[in-house]
Parts: sequence; C-alpha cells; structure tokens
Amino acid sequence: MRLLLQRVAQAAVRGDQGLIAEIGPGLVVFVAIREGDNEEDARYVADKALRLRIFPDAEQRFNLSALDVGAQVLIVSQFTLYADTRKGRRPSFSEAAPPDVARAMFQQVVDLFQESGLTVATGRFQEHMVVEVHNDGPVTIWLDSEDRLRPRRGS
Repeated sequence: MRLLLQRVAQAAVRGDQGLIAEIGPGLVVFVAIREGDNEEDARYVADKALRLRIFPDAEQRFNLSALDVGAQVLIVSQFTLYADTRKGRRPSFSEAAPPDVARAMFQQVVDLFQESGLTVATGRFQEHMVVEVHNDGPVTIWLDSEDRLRPRRGS
C-alpha cells in the first residue's frame, strides 16, 4: 500500500457536480492499494501517517504529528501511485489492486484515520476529480507499507 502525504494549508476535491470535500490545515493523503495488501498494511501506513512528525513546533522544527496539531485530513484514492514506467511510454498499473478489492481496502484506510478522532474527508472512489492542494512548506512524504519489511541502515 502506498500513501503520498502532502502537508497543506487547505485542499479540496471537486467532481462533475461541484465540491465533494474540502479541508483546512492538515494532510492530503493519496492512497494506492496493491494486489495482496491487507489490514496489516493499512494499519501500518495509517499509523505512520498520523504519527509522522511533519508539522512545525514553535521553533519551526518538524516535531509535531497530525494528531498533535489536530490536523484535518483529506483522503483520495489514487491507483496511479503504482504506475510502472520501466517499459514503453504508457504506464502499466498491473500492480494496483482491482477496483472491487481496492474499494474495500480504501474504506479500511479511511476508517483507521477516522478512528483517530481527526476530521476526515474523502474524495469519491473511482471517479474523475479535480484535486486542489495548497501544499504547505512544501512538504510531501512518500509511505509504502513494504518499508516495514526492509531493514534499516545499521540494523
């Protein structure tokens, strides 16, 4: 499972019928589900995203998490984070989970964020949307659930 986090001053998603959701200061979380992802993957990335210290303290150092600052969260499904561009000019998305599987896992990620008590909004799964992001910093962080399986340097 992959998450792309963006610390934002504000963000919104719009669809054909207009505004779907918007947030103030917080995080936009783009979520991609891979074939074979499970609850353990969802828990890992949600916990990491919520507790990652990427918000500034009084000295402008990254010492506070989304939980510490009461960040608002906008979660958007984005299977394209599994684009494979190694061959040819058209990306392959063969690693991404099929929509029926991905929808259930995406909802599980949303539920985990909601359990945190933070204000959580979402885009619409499998719909074309315009995402408006006012990146704060800019701060953009990549999370991959497979990272929990990799040894850390010096370990």
